[in-house]
Amino acid sequence: MGSKSLPTSQEIYYLPLNDAGHPDVPGRYIYLPPPTEPAYIVRFAIEGTSSICREGSLWFNVPRKGEKFNRHAFHEYRLHPDFNQTLHIDVPIYLPGAFAFYITYAPLSNSSSAGAAPPKQTRTETFYFDVSPKLTINGTVLPIDSLSIFSVISKLMGQYPKDWERHLRGIGQREYNMVHFTPLMQRGSSNSPYSMYDQLTFDPACFPNGEDDVAAMIKSMEKNHGLLGLTDVVWNHTANNSKWLEEHPEAGYNIETCPWLEVALELDNALLQYGTDLAKYGLPTELKSADDLQRVMDGMKPYCLDLVNIWEFYVVKVARDAQAAVDAWMSGITSADNKVDGAKNWSSSQKVEFLRGNALLGANELAGRFHRRIEPHIAAALLTSAYGHGQSDLQQTALETMTEWLKALNVPYYHQYDADVAVIKQQVMDRVRYLRLDDNGPKLGPINQRHAFVESYFTRLPLNETTKKHHPKALSLVNNGWVWAADAMKDNAGSSSRAYLRREVIVWGDCVKLRYGKKPEDNPYLWDFMTRYTRLMAKYFTGFRIDNCHSTPLHVAEYLLDQARDVRPDLAVFAELFTGDEKMDYAFVKRLGLSALIREAMQAWSTREVSRLVHMHSGRPIGSFEIDKPSSGKKRRPSATANGPDSFPTETTEVIHNIRQSPVHALFMDCTHDNEVPAQKRDARDTLPNAALVNMCACATGSVMGYDEIYPKLIDLVHEPRLYHSSFSDHEVKIGAGRGGIGRIKKLLNHIHTFMGRHGYDETFIHHEDEYITIHRMHPKTRKGYFAVAHTAFPGYGEGHGTLTPVHLVGTRAKLIGSWKLDVNVSESAKQAVLDDKAFLRGLPSSVSELSGVSLQVKDDGTVITMPSYFPPGSIAIFETCIPGAEHSEGLDRFVSSGAAQAFSKSSLVDLNIILYRSEPEERDASNGKHGVYSIPGHGPLVYAGLQGWWSCLRDIIRYNQLGHPICNHLREGTWAMDYIVGRLDRMSKNEEYSSLLKPAAWLKSRFDAIKKVPSFLRPRYFALVIQTAYDAAWARGMDLLSDNIQNGQGFVQSLAMVSIQMTGFMHSASLNPFQSVPSMSAGLPHFSSSWARCWGRDIFISLRGLYLATGRYSDAYNHIMAFASVLKHGMIPNLLSDGKLPRYNSRDSIWFFLQTVQDYTKIVPNGQGLLKDKVKRRFLPYDDTYFDFDDPRAYSQESTIEEIIQEALQRHATGLSFREANAGPSLDMQMKDEGFNIDIHVDWNTGIIFGGNQSNCGTWMDKMGESVKAGSKGVPGTPRDGAPIEIAGLLASTLTWVSELHEEGNFHYSGVNTSTGDFISFRDWASKLQDNFERCYYIPSTSSDDGSYEVNPSIVNRRGIYKDLYRSGKEYEDYQLRPNFPIAMTVAPQLFSPEKALGALEMADKYLRGPTGMATLDPSDLNYRPYYINSEDSTDFSTSKGRNYHQGPEWIWPLGFFLRAFLKFDLMRKSTRAERTEAFQQITQRLEGCKVAIRGSPWAGLAELTQKNGEFCGDSSPTQAWSAGCLLDLSYDAKEIAKE
Repeated sequence: MGSKSLPTSQEIYYLPLNDAGHPDVPGRYIYLPPPTEPAYIVRFAIEGTSSICREGSLWFNVPRKGEKFNRHAFHEYRLHPDFNQTLHIDVPIYLPGAFAFYITYAPLSNSSSAGAAPPKQTRTETFYFDVSPKLTINGTVLPIDSLSIFSVISKLMGQYPKDWERHLRGIGQREYNMVHFTPLMQRGSSNSPYSMYDQLTFDPACFPNGEDDVAAMIKSMEKNHGLLGLTDVVWNHTANNSKWLEEHPEAGYNIETCPWLEVALELDNALLQYGTDLAKYGLPTELKSADDLQRVMDGMKPYCLDLVNIWEFYVVKVARDAQAAVDAWMSGITSADNKVDGAKNWSSSQKVEFLRGNALLGANELAGRFHRRIEPHIAAALLTSAYGHGQSDLQQTALETMTEWLKALNVPYYHQYDADVAVIKQQVMDRVRYLRLDDNGPKLGPINQRHAFVESYFTRLPLNETTKKHHPKALSLVNNGWVWAADAMKDNAGSSSRAYLRREVIVWGDCVKLRYGKKPEDNPYLWDFMTRYTRLMAKYFTGFRIDNCHSTPLHVAEYLLDQARDVRPDLAVFAELFTGDEKMDYAFVKRLGLSALIREAMQAWSTREVSRLVHMHSGRPIGSFEIDKPSSGKKRRPSATANGPDSFPTETTEVIHNIRQSPVHALFMDCTHDNEVPAQKRDARDTLPNAALVNMCACATGSVMGYDEIYPKLIDLVHEPRLYHSSFSDHEVKIGAGRGGIGRIKKLLNHIHTFMGRHGYDETFIHHEDEYITIHRMHPKTRKGYFAVAHTAFPGYGEGHGTLTPVHLVGTRAKLIGSWKLDVNVSESAKQAVLDDKAFLRGLPSSVSELSGVSLQVKDDGTVITMPSYFPPGSIAIFETCIPGAEHSEGLDRFVSSGAAQAFSKSSLVDLNIILYRSEPEERDASNGKHGVYSIPGHGPLVYAGLQGWWSCLRDIIRYNQLGHPICNHLREGTWAMDYIVGRLDRMSKNEEYSSLLKPAAWLKSRFDAIKKVPSFLRPRYFALVIQTAYDAAWARGMDLLSDNIQNGQGFVQSLAMVSIQMTGFMHSASLNPFQSVPSMSAGLPHFSSSWARCWGRDIFISLRGLYLATGRYSDAYNHIMAFASVLKHGMIPNLLSDGKLPRYNSRDSIWFFLQTVQDYTKIVPNGQGLLKDKVKRRFLPYDDTYFDFDDPRAYSQESTIEEIIQEALQRHATGLSFREANAGPSLDMQMKDEGFNIDIHVDWNTGIIFGGNQSNCGTWMDKMGESVKAGSKGVPGTPRDGAPIEIAGLLASTLTWVSELHEEGNFHYSGVNTSTGDFISFRDWASKLQDNFERCYYIPSTSSDDGSYEVNPSIVNRRGIYKDLYRSGKEYEDYQLRPNFPIAMTVAPQLFSPEKALGALEMADKYLRGPTGMATLDPSDLNYRPYYINSEDSTDFSTSKGRNYHQGPEWIWPLGFFLRAFLKFDLMRKSTRAERTEAFQQITQRLEGCKVAIRGSPWAGLAELTQKNGEFCGDSSPTQAWSAGCLLDLSYDAKEIAKE
């Protein structure tokens, strides 16, 4: 027997893309963990008919298994559109790095008009996701956040291997795990490590055997000391004496390659000469005061700037260019003549601007003296317009005229010159002041050859045999430097920058700036040379620190990192990045795949600022929400839409992770070699608390040689000749007190930091109180942690004042690891003794002592930590913590997020209505008024009593980790919310029909009982985890109970389908039957949720096809059909059911939507035609208008089949209806005028069209009755729609066609009806009569020349190419209004419409009526258009008071469904190819975006009844409406059925 393969687990990182192709994840920065074995997957998710799927392809450069990364090798995955599903593209991740992706597609036009030009292919911007490297040391994995890095200035380490090995041993003993080396290469003349003479040669003074020594050192570091290697890479400059520059001066910026720098070079030369000549001009050569400086600056203009004539680089040479223009004019050679038409009448300034815009050459750069010039033939054209063709007698006049024009043209350039000179003078003055006078400057002393007046911006290469072969202009190279607040994406030495001219660069005179160009071909030698250097570094070092990353061109850094990762894929990359712009930081981080940015604790100037920095780098707050949906994993279903590169076993269990919002990761240094040390900047004692706080942060941390030893001052890395000394390099390092620095405590801090980083302790709480900072870091699941108390030390703190308030760690047990203080001798004699050592760099005398007296008081509710009265600045205490309440046998996270699927597995759809939903009126109804929805202090009532109410609130709280939200505060204060949730279900489960709620209630109770044991600050997290778990389980159960097309549909379709559960449930005050409780559909929540207002005939049968038939809820559909069939009266179904007790018959359209639904039922439901023979008891007598109460003996005494119900409805309409509503009067409708209660309906047998209504009632869905006495609108309908509404005509035609076909097939007994005159007419003939007259009666032709073929009054027409809303109404102009009702007729009876006319009308509606989520109820060009519905308004405005404009412009959502169904139907009629048909679906998808956004953002988890203009929120709208969701589900169902065809 063969072995049975076990299911495997597959980690998935879910990356949804929106309709624009952008990542739909928080923050847009995507940072993923290191590759795993087996490879985890990035799952791109794209809606199946998103517009980006149109001829769309997803491109990404993630390498396949076994491939090397190639930034430019993008794999293509074609996007195969699918209207009903979400496309999944699964991409396994095998390598770390920065990966790019984008989408190409053919954008959709705004409409789907035939004959439109084929769209051009376009693409999204490029997006990135970063995959972290996997670092290991001796088999142990080191996540980036677990690194404890030690930085050294390599040249100060001493002799290799003796001194190096000793120091490395000391570093390893302190449990650092990575060493950062400043550049190890041969240095230039300045001796700065960052000014490298030869990038390919290791420093022979340190490594006599060169590369072999480095290889041996790295091996020893890793094997013997547990240390990884990290080195600086310097890509943007080289030493000014680098020999290879003499061979390749093109590697730098020189005047030959960059002519725009000539002016900066001439200025630099002049400034240097001026400094040399100061004495000659009688100016001071040693600046001792501000007056001396001012004298020198005053002399700079006449003796320097005026001699250089910089202005010549800015302006055109007037005499030269004026003569050239006149010469061209005289020769008759002109150009751009067509541009000077009418120039004779231009003003002088217009002519000057013409020259500037059309004739000026070299306008964008200062590339030489008088480089800017005028193109003479264009200037000549301007002269021709003024004087005609060249004439010798006008030559002088023309010259004078052109001279004046050019002088005027130069004016702004002189202004530019003046502004630049002002900047030059100010920059020189500020720099000289700093270098010579400022107390914090170097005070260089006399101005001489060694210390020039200014720092030179250029390196002048020596003249020798090598350099002689180059042009002299190539031998002056720009030095590198930095510019305050510079744009990191801009080349400061490039043609668009004047930073070197304006002296804005803080220059490094020992470094030549390297000029890469845009690609390797622009500077082949340089790119090759730096590539070899980079690959050499990657060969030996696990990590790079990119020096001055912000001034390294991004494309260069990308290329060189690609080279490095080719050598070492798991390369950690850190960067010194000071862009000053967080957005810019992200750009560098994303594109380069940076592991972390270097951040410095010593930048803080106060305890408060230290606290802020620590908070920034401390990870997530304690109790943060878990964004991954809790589940035990689900088995992958094979899907045709998962078209990724690799296949996976059918039995793969997927563990799906949502991509978490990630900040830019940090390498947080307690001190760097660029920072002043605590003994300088703060108080030397702060060395210890600063180190403790940094090491408690949830990020990579680091330190520098000399920090642990307490060096007295910042080391001058350029000029310092002494070598390192550290007592920790010479002795065994044991944790505890001792002399010679903090290394022994640092060992403990590093150990804790690395341990927490390796095991995922990523939640932290920081508290700042006066001079104290406490930090508690813990694991998000085990709840084990470490707690630190730090008493900072800043100047003036002395021995401290005040003590830390006792710390109450709620629900937590704490164990003291140790408490210590640091003492440092900072006396002048001690400092001097250290500084006087000529051989070694030593630390100040110091000692670390243990502190006693820390009190831990264990209480029932946690631990109280009290610090001793003597806990001076420079002290710390470290504790180990745990939370007993979180120690569940299964693990609390696992326990609270498991078992839900089983608990909810027996829940019915009606159970789920209770579990998930129930608005305030529904909840009150179920509890006889005792209980409603839950109200959260500071937030207000939830929208539902069920889980959706909680989830709608928690969804964004979890997504954005909003721990300060009122619901979180409420949960911390008590467990009332948990008791409410459990109590509610427990109470309802006692009713027999809800007994299956017992299991969900028990599951919730057991989970909440476990949560109640954890400290209150953790309650929000675990509460959210339980709610999300329960919600997902209930949702999944709902999906299981709905049809396959819903289960396998897109998320939007599933959300719409859940509205069917939301809207359907038991109510005491409303039922489908007066004698028993039956689940009924609400028209909308909460407005239409209970009593008489719940069940509306029209709403139900507009909604039913989508909410019940498309979702597979056939029994619910059946029950509603039978319920309304039972109350047929007057050939109508009631507008309001009222349980069947008090039905109201005042809607003319309801019966037609009912009949359409019966038709749909017979076609969709398996064996659905059997419904026609099913019998229903009648509330009223057939063909009898007599009204009686529901308990009258006649009620329900007779029965009819549905077939007979249909026939009765058709027959009654055929013979005509005329009745007065039962119980007419104010008690029935207090707004209605008396005549409004009269219902009259008849058929015009000339056309077959049904007419009805009057100007005092409103019998269609646009049923708003005027209510305002103040405005005089009481009893005046806003939209009476009497006559023949177009949608009724369409529904009638649909019904007639259907029953005639049924009869012809032998499935419907009746063949026709008798007319009002007693004549018989068959259904087929009635349908034909309607067909023959429909467009003549309803269509308004596009051109008036066609009016004769249609029944049109041209004087009333407002818009052409549309269908009338009404035919022969009481106000003729209302017939011609553009409203969204005609698509209903198009959808159900497309045979009535000419396809071309239909599409034209639909495009009109698309253009003028369609809003972001719904359809405007009236054409905006109509005089009655009032798009803002405010029902509470009681003004004198007849049109809007009391909301009379309900249907006069506000945008309703449900008509959008019919509009899109019609649009799709008629668009497909003209589409033949697969691509064309796909586009039709994509046009629909594009128009659904607003609804998708709306339902995602709605706390009601539904679509509103209506919005104001352009989708604006309407406060008086029902927030979730049955037909809004149902009609879009209709669309989805249609699309799926069409796809089958």
